Amino acid sequence: MVFTESPHPAPDAAPPERLGRVAFITSVAAIGGFLFGYDSAVINGAVTGIQHHFGVGAGRTGTIVAVALLGSALGAAAAGRLAERIGRRRVMQTAAVLFAVSAIGSALPVTASALGAWRFAGGIAIGLASLIGPTYIAEVSPPAYRGRLGSFQQAAIVLGITASQLVNWGIAQGAGGRSEGQLGPLEAWQWMLLAAFVPAVLYYFLSARIPESPHYLVANGREAEARDAIRDIEGPAADADGRMADIARSLRDTHKPRVRDLLGGPVGLLPVVWAGIGLAVFQQLVGINVIFYYSSVLWQSVGIDQSGSLLISLSTSIINIVGTVVAMLLIDRIGRKPLALAGSVGMAVSLALAAWAFSYKIDSGGHIALPDTQGTVALVAAHAFVFFFAASWGVVLWVMVGEMFPLSIRAAAISVATAFNWIANWAVTETFPSLAQWNLSVGYMIYAAFAVLSACFVVLGVTETKGTRLGGN
Repeated sequence: MVFTESPHPAPDAAPPERLGRVAFITSVAAIGGFLFGYDSAVINGAVTGIQHHFGVGAGRTGTIVAVALLGSALGAAAAGRLAERIGRRRVMQTAAVLFAVSAIGSALPVTASALGAWRFAGGIAIGLASLIGPTYIAEVSPPAYRGRLGSFQQAAIVLGITASQLVNWGIAQGAGGRSEGQLGPLEAWQWMLLAAFVPAVLYYFLSARIPESPHYLVANGREAEARDAIRDIEGPAADADGRMADIARSLRDTHKPRVRDLLGGPVGLLPVVWAGIGLAVFQQLVGINVIFYYSSVLWQSVGIDQSGSLLISLSTSIINIVGTVVAMLLIDRIGRKPLALAGSVGMAVSLALAAWAFSYKIDSGGHIALPDTQGTVALVAAHAFVFFFAASWGVVLWVMVGEMFPLSIRAAAISVATAFNWIANWAVTETFPSLAQWNLSVGYMIYAAFAVLSACFVVLGVTETKGTRLGGN
């Protein structure tokens, strides 16, 4: 996939009266982000029901939850080449079909292994959506608004996460507060997974109502369609021919990026590639998706009932939205690097406090609980952790990886960074159930240590990208 932009993009590439249309176009592309968030996090409320239905333990549960992330890595790796071959919109529609099929299959699995297979298919859709959304949005957004419009993807992800927790809680309430409770012909957890079918269908049909990326059209010699797309995005008075000439010039000046172009430097890869990989990996190693995938069983493990744990999961999702809005307001003002550094410090403190609180977990005659003080600290720390992540790394990573790489290697470098992000996500998700069963407090200390290391990495290994242009070499 090639990210291209005019060598000298005009800040008024889209007049103010067209920003509503541009916002609609980017919002449709970001529905993939909504499904990304929903399909990733809906498993949180379903875990207990799945364990009860199939009789699986912590290790098998981790595999069922994490297998979607392996599919995500595969989808992200394939997204770039697929988008160059069939276009950005068709990749969106392919992802929509996979989301819909996975929702139905995951809701009606015959065995735990079948559930894992359907979750893997949904993971491929997540991987496609994770790359195609930011790519398309970057290619159609006016440069002056790219940071904020680029944040639509992360905003949609957190909305999807919140929607999944709201749906989980609502469905569980209808089934007696339990995800394994019966609700009509299905158990509650099955309805939770099936609900993704609705936004998947919406994504499929709305993606047909937005223009194809002019960059893809120019690259494939479809000039008349490219001209129409530019005028659809930038307005009837747009200098479509000049814009197409800029895109064509960028394409001529750039060879098709390949993974081997990333090689160089004293440690195998170019320093900027290592910086991108580091950002992608640290975003996951702080353990954020433990909250989004396992918070229901996490709170149950310290004595909160299932209905209460689902409600806490919903409240942390709302905090996630608040933090993301804060990041969207600040990212173009104070810059990417200061925001990431502040987030790292806040996450480190929050995680350390949670680790301290969880160390007081007591088991009295089979009744597991935290003392009142430590329970309050754990709840506040968990919410603070989500806020600091959402207000920084949740948005910063996806904006920076679209800006930090030279055009000559951008597509390949983004694919590699995204794949590492999914692999790190899988590693944390796969290991958490067993780690929590062994020692929950130690697990959170490990995540706190990674938050500290992420701050050091930002200071020493990351260069500010605020104000950079996509046409840079």
